[in-house]
Amino acid sequence: MRPLPLRGPRRAFTLLEMLLALALVALLLVAMSSFLFSLGELWGRRADVRLLDQHVRAVTRFLAQDLRTAALPPFGRADAAPFTLPEVRPRAGLIERLFTFELPAGSRLCDWPGERLPEVVCSLQVRNGQGLLLLWQSRLERGFGEEAPRETLVSPLVTGIAFDYYDPEARRWTTENLLKLDPQGQPLVPGRLRLTFTHGQLKRESLIAVPAAGAGLPAF
Repeated sequence: MRPLPLRGPRRAFTLLEMLLALALVALLLVAMSSFLFSLGELWGRRADVRLLDQHVRAVTRFLAQDLRTAALPPFGRADAAPFTLPEVRPRAGLIERLFTFELPAGSRLCDWPGERLPEVVCSLQVRNGQGLLLLWQSRLERGFGEEAPRETLVSPLVTGIAFDYYDPEARRWTTENLLKLDPQGQPLVPGRLRLTFTHGQLKRESLIAVPAAGAGLPAF
């Protein structure tokens, strides 16, 4: 049998190589930690922006859903007006014409003190220092139309409401801070609601389409 060839001594990392490797790892960890801290600081600075945008989207979706429900039968019919602009007397303040609609089962924000009633008439009002309020009252309640409706805060960040009207002749939208009147002096139902949200120095606008009433399901 042939003898096995002799092998030389195994080569290991030197102390200098180990120190260089540790130094490189330390520099990499420092760079990664600096990046993570800067990213966290940047993320924290934009927290208000993200939270405001989320709030605007949530309020917009909630109101759009309620308006779509109001545009469906039984209140949203081709021969009926699911959206009106009556004079409403709130618990605080003077009589004001408010954008009003009716919901068969009410809104999920309606906190009934007793048994939940159907045919809930809802109005939207923006009040200085408070925000966007939902004024609501069931037609089946005693004192409907005589007593002031209940109030529920929808968003404390809404500081203004405007109304968009579409001009078919000019083929463009116009924004009015007050309700537009027809030649007989009656207010016209807008095609869109424009809400202004304010949080510190941040401002956002949200558009909510007013759907048209129909005999079937809406086309959206």
